[in-house]
Amino acid sequence: MYFQHSGDIWRDFPELVPGALYAEGITPDADPGAAIAAYGETAAARLATAAESELPEIQAWRRTFAKMGLKPTQYRCASEALLRRFRKEGSLPRLHPLIDLCNAVSIAYAVPIAVFDVSRISSYVEVRHAAGDETYLTFAGETEHPPAGEVVFADAEGRAHARRWTNRQSGLSAVRDTTANVLIVAEALHETAAKDVESLMTALTGELNALWPIAPKSAILTPAAPRFEFTGA
Repeated sequence: MYFQHSGDIWRDFPELVPGALYAEGITPDADPGAAIAAYGETAAARLATAAESELPEIQAWRRTFAKMGLKPTQYRCASEALLRRFRKEGSLPRLHPLIDLCNAVSIAYAVPIAVFDVSRISSYVEVRHAAGDETYLTFAGETEHPPAGEVVFADAEGRAHARRWTNRQSGLSAVRDTTANVLIVAEALHETAAKDVESLMTALTGELNALWPIAPKSAILTPAAPRFEFTGA
């Protein structure tokens, strides 16, 4: 199995810095509470001096959404949506230890992080422009068809595992208690994205190692090395 961005995405967004990670052996019984609290403190400190919309990481995604023809205040990248909720409520809902951890890391770095149950993916995931015939399953169980040209995370069977790039993931490949093997993707486009994504991936790998007896595989992708291959066992 593999993860990659299409050539069109790299051409249109040369500032993109993606990090990808594959991990096996995830269980629902880990307790990431201490890590969540620490990352929450980092996020709160940043929000104390600037609104989420003013952070360079979020501004870069707003520019990207505008370039895709989307209204940034109507469709927000996942990290902005999480930061917005965190600022209003002071915390994020607890869903699953891995999701809770990744959400906490996401708000600390202001970088969107997607997490996919690999058992629900067919052969690969490619971030590309939709052809118009892909299917997307909402968390409510409804089926949508992203319009042609929309940026989606698509697999070999034409299933869209995320819509509007980093706006909304699919319920089909969402992490659940039975999830064991996952693909995690973090993407940034701001000026210091290369340094920040590397820091994020290092931090996330450390947290995963501390919570589960696993050895994650990860990589920072580039136009010259755009594909991340993993076993998908």
